[in-house]
Amino acid sequence: MPNPLIAIVGRPNVGKSTLFNRLVGKRLSIVDDTPGVTRDRLYAKADWNGRNFDVVDTGGIEPKADTEILSFMREQAMIAIEMADVIVFMTDITTGLTAADEDVARMLQKSGKPVILAVNKMDAPGPDQPDIYEFYKLGLGDPIALSSTHGHGTGDLLDECIKLFPSEDDVKTEDDEINVAVIGKPNVGKSSLVNKILGQKRVIVSDKAGTTRDTVDTPFENKFGKYVFIDTAGIRRKSRIDNRIEKYSVLRAQIAIERAQVCIIMIDAREGVTEQDTKVAGLAHEAGKASIIVVNKWDLIEKETNTMDKMRESVLNDLKYMSYAPVLFISALTGQRVDRLFELINFVNEQTNMRISTGTLNGVLAEATMRVQPPTHKGRGLKIYYMTQTGVRPPEFVCFCNDIRLFHFSYLRYIENQIRSVFGLEGTPIRMIARNRGEKLL
Repeated sequence: MPNPLIAIVGRPNVGKSTLFNRLVGKRLSIVDDTPGVTRDRLYAKADWNGRNFDVVDTGGIEPKADTEILSFMREQAMIAIEMADVIVFMTDITTGLTAADEDVARMLQKSGKPVILAVNKMDAPGPDQPDIYEFYKLGLGDPIALSSTHGHGTGDLLDECIKLFPSEDDVKTEDDEINVAVIGKPNVGKSSLVNKILGQKRVIVSDKAGTTRDTVDTPFENKFGKYVFIDTAGIRRKSRIDNRIEKYSVLRAQIAIERAQVCIIMIDAREGVTEQDTKVAGLAHEAGKASIIVVNKWDLIEKETNTMDKMRESVLNDLKYMSYAPVLFISALTGQRVDRLFELINFVNEQTNMRISTGTLNGVLAEATMRVQPPTHKGRGLKIYYMTQTGVRPPEFVCFCNDIRLFHFSYLRYIENQIRSVFGLEGTPIRMIARNRGEKLL
C-alpha cells in the first residue's frame, strides 16, 4: 500500500521548501527569497519514529492569482491537497496573518482533509511570540510554532501528522488488484487507451495536449484479473519561460508511479522516442517500478518488412537503461493488441515480485565468478563471499565482499546480467548493492 502523504501548502515565500528539505534530509527543493520560487511539486520519502511517509512540496497558493504562472501553481497545489492524507498549512510570523492566509484556510477547510497549522520563522528559542495567537482566527486549531531553518518545532509537527495518518491496520488493501499507472507526455493516447479498455468514455479525450488535468483511478476486472488503471496528465517539456529557477511539475505522474505496481509508458509511434519520453520513462525506472513500453498509434504507421522489429530495436536503443522492459505495439483507437497488454501486466508484476533463495543465487554467483574473474587493483583481488536477495518490487540483491572499493560498477552489472540470464526478471529493474562482509542489512 502507498505511504501516507503529507502536503506542505501555503502562500508563496513562507518557507515551505525549507521545511520540505529538512523533513526529507536533502536539499531537493530549490530555496530562494523570490516569492513563488518552487514551480514544480517535489515528492520524496521520509520517516519519523519508525513511520514511513511521503512529503510533497508545493508552489505557493495565491487564491486570487491572475497570472498564468501563479494560476498554474495554485492548480498544482490543489492537486497535492486532493491526494494528501494530511495537510501542513504554513504561515509566516514575520508578516503576520494576511488576507491570503485566510483565503487559503477557507480552501483547505472545504477540502475536508486534516489540516495542521504551522507558524514558521519562529527562529528565536524560548517562549512563543505573542503574535502567534492571531493565527487562531483561522479556525484551524492550535498553531505549531516552527522554525524550518533551524528545525525548532519539526518534531512536534511530525508527531501531530502521524496522529492523523490512516491506521496501518485499518487501511483496506486489495492484494489481488494490480495498480497500473498509464504515463507519458501529452497527447500520446493515455486516456484513449483507458477508454478502450473500459469500453466507455470515462476519461475526456481530446486532440489538445494536456486535456487530462488530474489522475483518474478506474477499477476494472476481466478474465485476466483485477486492475486499477491510473490515467495521468501528460508530463510536459520544461517551461520555455526564461528563469533560472523555472521547472515544470511532474507531481501527478510521480504520485501515480509511486502508487502503482506496474507502469505503462506510452510512446507515439509516429514520433518515436523523444527527449521527453526518456524523462517520463526515467521516472518509472528510478522508482523501481515494473514497466511496459507501449508504442501507440501503430495503425498510422506504414508497414514494410521487419518494421516492428526495427522500431523495437530503435526504442530499446533510445531507452538503454530500460532494456529489460517488454515493448508492445498497439492502437488504442482500434483496440489492436490491447488484450495482450493484460498478459504483460500480469507477467511483469510476477517478475518484480519474484523471490530467489540464497542457495540458488550463490550457485549463479559461483558460476559467474568462475566464468569471469572478479577485478583486481594493485595486486589486491575482489572476493565475493555470498549474495542474498533483500527485497522485491523491485528485486534487490546484496553482494558481500572483502572490499567494496574493488567492486567496480561494471562487474556489479555483470552479476546483474547473469541473474537476468538465469531467472528472467523481464519488465522489472534490479537493484544491486555491494557491501563489506560484516555490514548489517538494514
